Amino acid sequence: MFRASVNDQPSFEIDFSGDLPVLNGQPLTWDLARLNDRMFHILYQNRSYTAELLDLNPTEKTATIKINQSIHQIALKDRFDLLLEQMGMSTASLTKINDIKAPMPGLILSLSVQPGDTVRKGDTILILEAMKMENVIKSPADGTIKTVRISRGQTVEKNQVLVEFS
Repeated sequence: MFRASVNDQPSFEIDFSGDLPVLNGQPLTWDLARLNDRMFHILYQNRSYTAELLDLNPTEKTATIKINQSIHQIALKDRFDLLLEQMGMSTASLTKINDIKAPMPGLILSLSVQPGDTVRKGDTILILEAMKMENVIKSPADGTIKTVRISRGQTVEKNQVLVEFS
């Protein structure tokens, strides 16, 4: 299941797990034919569309497509993005980053930064083991590490400050 928004308009839900895509809970009956690596022909509700993938950024989960000469910006959120949003972690990229807090109690398995390091958005900061799963904690924005408040092998609590940025 994905939540998608097109051209910053209100989002909709789409699920590709079954035989037919499901859009906002309703089966999407269409005919989709691949013309080449980036172009598709779509028949939907007795109308014909030509879709071209102009740009795809899997890291940011965005795409730019052209449908019948109109360009559309698409942003996707998968179940992990939606979970982070529920945990209140999605707004971190919109503001200046001050610190990284533990999203849940766990054990620090590894630490990839030290004070003074410069990190980019998406760089691995640490690995937190929780409920027998390894959770890679990444930098939500570009920044410089000011303080590392934890060490490898340390147990942490939910919302404990792990790393501070300057």
